[in-house]
Amino acid sequence: MESLHLLSELPKVDLHVHLDGCIKPATLLKLADQQGLPLPSYEATDLLPYVQVGEECTNLTEYLTKFDFVLPYLQTKESLEQVAFEVVEQAAEQRIKYIEVRFAPQLHRSGGLSAADAIYHVIEGLKLGEARFGVKARAIAICMRNHSAETNLEVIEAAFHYIGHGLVAVDLAGDETTYPAARFREVFARARELGIPVTIHAGEAAGPDNIEEAVLRLGARRIGHGVRLKENSDVLNMIKEQRIPLELCPTSNIQTKAVLGWEEYPIREYYDQGIVFTVNTDNPGVSGTDITNEYRVIAEKFGFTLREITKLILNGVEASFLESHEKAALKSEFEAILIKLGVYDAPDALS
Repeated sequence: MESLHLLSELPKVDLHVHLDGCIKPATLLKLADQQGLPLPSYEATDLLPYVQVGEECTNLTEYLTKFDFVLPYLQTKESLEQVAFEVVEQAAEQRIKYIEVRFAPQLHRSGGLSAADAIYHVIEGLKLGEARFGVKARAIAICMRNHSAETNLEVIEAAFHYIGHGLVAVDLAGDETTYPAARFREVFARARELGIPVTIHAGEAAGPDNIEEAVLRLGARRIGHGVRLKENSDVLNMIKEQRIPLELCPTSNIQTKAVLGWEEYPIREYYDQGIVFTVNTDNPGVSGTDITNEYRVIAEKFGFTLREITKLILNGVEASFLESHEKAALKSEFEAILIKLGVYDAPDALS
């Protein structure tokens, strides 16, 4: 196998990362102290089992308990700004040049914030991180599957005011099995009316019919996860032909049992079939991973070469929800770095 030492040097993007899945135990200690809230322990190492899972995780339900634990500490404007700032800081450590951070505004309101307030303060934290670390950072607002249409429409309306001002898209997340995508046509029809780009969690805990619904009825321009796409060849062909990018999150997909094991993980199959996908972290804190590790895993388990990984990274640039001029500038920046590292040929040098 070729040397993978260059992985850490490659410029990267992360298009699928949850704000509340990035909390470090040390930050939790700080937030609890600031807010006068109790913790089961006041030693950072003791808190690790409360915020992180391992590969012994049995299912998505167990995985999600980690979010229930951290959420009470993320109900103030200061906490949202702090955690958003730290997401960008962690991204910079991995040479991520662009990141899209998603969160559900309605889950941060028990301290009196509105949905719009929550969006504003996350964006403020991302901007502070962008200024400090030079990582371009944007937000995605999540609608929750277990929330009412009225509650989710409130997110859409709030998100609209921040499009072009730090927010780039809306998403749908939560219990995919109990709440199939078809229930949310009204909510995402409004997003389309307002011209807000859409990505949808689909084909993770439920089948490819949810992917089809997300694209054809909800207007998804990307699919969160989509690992179960291969179960329906018609839907697979549609995704391939329309070049709808999948946001794959390898470590998370294994931990939540969206796929039963690495031998079942379809990433090489999708690559060889020409399906466009990106590689992402999902929840670095919960999964105990980072973007460099995600690429290392697919190199070691599926034989992805540095050149193939470079293509996946550029897929991420292309699939981003940035404005076209920003995307073009980012692509040029990436190509210059990749050419210098010797893992990419200048376009005019290609035969």
